Amino acid sequence: MLSAFFEIKMRFDAVFKDKFELDGRLLCAAGFVRRGARVCDIGTDHAYLPIFLCKAGIAVSALACDVNEGPCDRARKNVAANGCGGMIDVRQADGLAGAESFDPTDIVICGMGGELIFRIVRGSPLTKKSGVRLILQPMTKAAALRCALVSHGFEIVDEALVREDRIYQVIAAEYTGRTPSLSEAELLLGPVNLARRSPLLYELAKKHLDTEKAIRLNKKLHGVDHSREDGIVSVLEKIMEEKR
Repeated sequence: MLSAFFEIKMRFDAVFKDKFELDGRLLCAAGFVRRGARVCDIGTDHAYLPIFLCKAGIAVSALACDVNEGPCDRARKNVAANGCGGMIDVRQADGLAGAESFDPTDIVICGMGGELIFRIVRGSPLTKKSGVRLILQPMTKAAALRCALVSHGFEIVDEALVREDRIYQVIAAEYTGRTPSLSEAELLLGPVNLARRSPLLYELAKKHLDTEKAIRLNKKLHGVDHSREDGIVSVLEKIMEEKR
């Protein structure tokens, strides 16, 4: 995944140079979009991601959606300024409403809370269509998003961690109908991230370890059962021991 990220970064620099900034979260998400994709970008804002994907030759077409008219106006201006009017359609829409006619292969939802992301995913039959990939970047509640995905038949096929002002998680998922259970550590950190054991994984594990210890202490002080926290703290401590 790291090599793919740097390849995407090189493509971005080659295509845009100093035209605009695409942050690490979006570059990381771009790395999961498959070549030849028809991309639907939900919450597109400035449409920077679909513009990059089309101009870099990764996507053949894109639908840039936002629920608000202001971002759609900005997106239309940017699409026109970058000569992408024939490849990118900008549409004001709530989630994936009206995207059926576009028939996307890759659906990107970045920069929202995990629960809102899943409401959008669950609200459209497009997300369960065979061969459709979801590329999701939750700002909060990544564990809740993973739990909802796997319990509703979506398999996590790839993941990555990326650092900006903090560590963000990017999740690629596809519908299979299978509902495997994930451990608490897998929900918090991601099963693929755990398998890869990148340096950022240990930083994220430490953050969650501190949080779970604080929750456990508070429960102890108030005489509340903390067996759940005991279990996750034990697992996270073992992960951190590897770093030493």
